[in-house]
Amino acid sequence: MSSSVPHPTIGLTTISRTVASLAVGVVHTLERAMVGPDRTRTARGNAWEAVCADRARADQRAELDRLIAELAAARSRARQPVG
Repeated sequence: MSSSVPHPTIGLTTISRTVASLAVGVVHTLERAMVGPDRTRTARGNAWEAVCADRARADQRAELDRLIAELAAARSRARQPVG
């Protein structure tokens, strides 16, 4: 009884995964060389940057809302009849 074992073949997905893996390795090594190991980007650093960006956008929205409220109040004061 002989069983034939299929020969492993290299498919398109295997090649793309290999290329992607090598590219990530090169980028990671290049980043460490350029900015140093202490300044490489991490998930925690990315999350903190996202939190800071969200806070900055919220502050900008609040400032814009305040300005719009001031303009609306000034406009309504200008439209009131003098009597």
